[in-house]
Amino acid sequence: MTYAIMGLIQVLYVALYSIRSVFMIKGMKYLAAFISTIEIFVYITGLAIVLKYMDSTLGIITYCGSYGIGILLGIYIEQKIALGYIALQVISEQAEMSHELRAKGYGVTTWTGQGAQGTRMVYIVLARRKQYVHLKALIQQIDPKAFMISYEPSNFVGGFWTKSISK
Repeated sequence: MTYAIMGLIQVLYVALYSIRSVFMIKGMKYLAAFISTIEIFVYITGLAIVLKYMDSTLGIITYCGSYGIGILLGIYIEQKIALGYIALQVISEQAEMSHELRAKGYGVTTWTGQGAQGTRMVYIVLARRKQYVHLKALIQQIDPKAFMISYEPSNFVGGFWTKSISK
């Protein structure tokens, strides 16, 4: 029973640590500070238990395994809350993709590019990270051969999105 509690506390601690780190990176300092308060309480509580059972092989295995599980849980939670934005650079033969994407509410900037096999359209599409899977599927539906590169922009100045972000 004590090993199970030790494992659960470690999983909770590492998951909180992971989430707090994301909030810090995203600039959400007050939420990160609040979570760190809970995180350190869980850590100290767990540490007291862990130190009692570190001389046992099962205690060490539980501690190490639950740390890994905590990392996985933290990553899962971060992906579910999906804070921030994603930008996709799309290279496509489809000249009308921007109309369909704008009709769905996405901000799209386009220009013409020259690839190894001729002229292509280049699109920059900005979306909330929670919309990434849907946006990617929509683009692949419009052009299954589209080439996509995604990245997370850290700040915005001007343009279509700054108007809707501030709402």
